[in-house]
Amino acid sequence: MATHDATGGSLLSPIHGEPELNPFTGVDFNELEKSLRRPRTLMNYLLGGLVTCMTLVALVPLFSVIWMLLWRGGRKLSVALFTQLPPAPLEQGGGFGNAIVGTLMIVLLAALISVPLGILSAVFMAQAPEGNRLASAVRFSAKVLTGFPSILAGVFAYGAVVLAMGGYSAIAGAVAVSILMLPTIMLTAEDAIRMVPAKMKEAATGMGATRTQTVLMVLLPTAFPGILTGIMLAVARATGETAPLLFTALFSNYWPVTGHHLDLAKPTASLAVLIYNFAGMPFQNQVELAWAAALVMVLMVLVTNLIGQSFSRRQVQS
Repeated sequence: MATHDATGGSLLSPIHGEPELNPFTGVDFNELEKSLRRPRTLMNYLLGGLVTCMTLVALVPLFSVIWMLLWRGGRKLSVALFTQLPPAPLEQGGGFGNAIVGTLMIVLLAALISVPLGILSAVFMAQAPEGNRLASAVRFSAKVLTGFPSILAGVFAYGAVVLAMGGYSAIAGAVAVSILMLPTIMLTAEDAIRMVPAKMKEAATGMGATRTQTVLMVLLPTAFPGILTGIMLAVARATGETAPLLFTALFSNYWPVTGHHLDLAKPTASLAVLIYNFAGMPFQNQVELAWAAALVMVLMVLVTNLIGQSFSRRQVQS
């Protein structure tokens, strides 16, 4: 290869076998050629192919589950599933509309409990001076709670709420689920608040804003996309929890409505428990409803995660 100037003249006409150097960088063009005869290039291709194969293998279980849910549960999807109650053991048809309403109700109550506590704790941890022991203890506790077994949250809520109220209820289920949502909200919100540029806080302080005004008018609005991402991830986890609800909300074959208002103090149906109950039944109709409910729950979790990811991208771009 010969390099030419603007007039077409040759800047470098190497003799065959000699290095072909770039006149500007001094790099040998031959060194840039990718040949499988070079050990480094061969190893690069082999490792790249290995990583690609391992990635495809890792995706096989995910797509297998999605395909099975679409195949088994998609055939049962209809409007009746969202408007009717679960059928009796030998009854055909039916739906799980009450389980969808119960799931949304429990998750919303859990969010009302965990979101304020999580954001306030995150503000404290983010604003505390470096080396503050209380902030370190709170952060360590939140990290421990991220690996907290969900069934233990159900046992705690059973002893603290179910026994105190004298029965299973949506409130007890919300308390159990909020324990699992809290650490995710705390840690993600703290990271989002710490990512707010220091210049913004200094500017607010220079304009005479108090610490409370700085938090409410500068930190939280700026960190809102990141905080909302953590909330969405926590909600996605709460939607699929089963063990805590078995100890707290249990299940019901009826709508969680008394008169014209929701009744939060009685057993409440949920999609996770409905799947748990119906999947082991010897009746084909109930098994098909369990597959359909699993598909609906996965779609709910998927949509929630996509919303959280969209807000996360907005924060990164901003």
